[in-house]
Amino acid sequence: MNISATRTEGEVRICLNGELDHHSARFAIPEISRVIDTELPLSLILDFSGISFMDSSGIAIVIGSYKKATALGADFMVENVPKQAHKVFSAAGICKLINISSVDSSPAKI
Repeated sequence: MNISATRTEGEVRICLNGELDHHSARFAIPEISRVIDTELPLSLILDFSGISFMDSSGIAIVIGSYKKATALGADFMVENVPKQAHKVFSAAGICKLINISSVDSSPAKI
């Protein structure tokens, strides 16, 4: 798991790359927390475009980041979520609470 962060005019984008499981979450949670505490963003985006696999540990990362960001008054969103990870978030009902956009956010065909 690699984590990188960029800041642009009050917005912090944290990009996650690799597999997001229990072992990588143990590294990712304190690293994301450190970035939030250091940067104090007005808007925080977690970018999941580099995630190749995610288990329920991703839920903990999103919920923890959401709580920390909103406690600062920051906007929060999760972007570029791969299909497999989106299924995990949907099954847990996270999509009803937090703004999560999929990699393929095109409208469903009828």
